[in-house]
Amino acid sequence: MNTTPNVHAMIVAAGRGSRFGASVAKQYTMLQGQTLLQHSVARLAGSAYIDKCLLVVAADDSTVQTLNFSLPIHYAMGGAERWQSVQAGVKAIVAAGADDSDLVVIHDAARPAVPNHDIEQVIEAAMLEPYGAILATPVADTLKESYLQSTAQSELVEETPIANPTISSSIHPYAKRTINRRHMWQAQTPQVFRLGQLQKVLHYVTEHELTITDEASAFEYLALPIRLVTGSRQNIKLTYPDDAILLAAIINAQS
Repeated sequence: MNTTPNVHAMIVAAGRGSRFGASVAKQYTMLQGQTLLQHSVARLAGSAYIDKCLLVVAADDSTVQTLNFSLPIHYAMGGAERWQSVQAGVKAIVAAGADDSDLVVIHDAARPAVPNHDIEQVIEAAMLEPYGAILATPVADTLKESYLQSTAQSELVEETPIANPTISSSIHPYAKRTINRRHMWQAQTPQVFRLGQLQKVLHYVTEHELTITDEASAFEYLALPIRLVTGSRQNIKLTYPDDAILLAAIINAQS
């Protein structure tokens, strides 16, 4: 195993950020005079291991090439799903002549406050692993599984966990049980993987039509070990409008 591989950085920026609810794509939200995407590229630029970056963007993106970045930039066209965008980025990296043992650093455009130290830590951890490593934080809050119930009729509506707590004026979420958080972690990015192994697991996802929410999930389907590297709680993701207030405060405090 090559423990001193080349490192290829990729930022996935092809999504629209529907939960954020803005009229522009989330990665172009302005924060302290720059877009989230520019901030995220600048964070990667602070790593001694990274000297260029691949941006995976939507085919109709007319904004990205009007921006200035802290690294030399290359582009790939993304897909409808995140994993399809990552797959497009991986194909571009392979086409450029990368080796299977090289590392791919995958970062979210919507995580503009990741500390430089964390980026170095996760890359260095991945260099010692056959598959890769990701930044993550242990869950600190009490976790509740919920169910939905109609208050008007006192009828159970649904027993599955929900993402959106606002359903209707008569249907509300209720606590079903507390989940043991002892082994629970919240995944962050960057996530860093061996290029050849990442290709294989993404092919498996495609072949079996699986749903994944991050690249580590693909490795989990095949029971392949991905190391967890404890990251900073400053590395939050812009998902909802209120997150912008927190991110602005964090970036200001870091500068």
